[in-house]
Amino acid sequence: MKGIIFNIVESVVIAENGIDAWDNVIDDSGVFGAYTSLGTYPDSDLLAIAAAVADRVNATPSGVIRHVGHQGISRIYDRYPEFFTNHDDVLSFLLSIDSVVHPEVRNMYPGAEVPNFVYKVVDEQTLELGYRSARQRCDFAEGLILGAAEHYGQTVEIVQTTCMLRGDDECTLRVTTT
Repeated sequence: MKGIIFNIVESVVIAENGIDAWDNVIDDSGVFGAYTSLGTYPDSDLLAIAAAVADRVNATPSGVIRHVGHQGISRIYDRYPEFFTNHDDVLSFLLSIDSVVHPEVRNMYPGAEVPNFVYKVVDEQTLELGYRSARQRCDFAEGLILGAAEHYGQTVEIVQTTCMLRGDDECTLRVTTT
């Protein structure tokens, strides 16, 4: 996993709980804790950090990862506003991820392994995202979708109809603007 994701996690933890909390999370998780945006780190580090945060805030590791995605979208916007500026709403933005955002991510972060999406426009308010990733981090994807909706001043409902963690071939996220 690329270090930029760990930088986002660190930023969210520090913003919400302070630098000492981040240091404690790193100590509790047993990971090295120094992540550069261009570095590549074991996925297990993210899970260990999420578990350490979850213990501190009485949540699940998956809930922590979803929250980081939600809160982290503003940090992504701060670094890469060009990903967002050509869109007026969350569904338009989501439709650009595989064709615009992920190719740029691969250029900026050599070796980045990004998820693949298959899109199905259901109607003006609903989009189905088929999500495939070896990491199976649909929780992070959901959080990013929630954060993107908030960025565009919208609310969304996300229903996950299939999930790789339940043995399905892909995760299907049905995103409806409300």
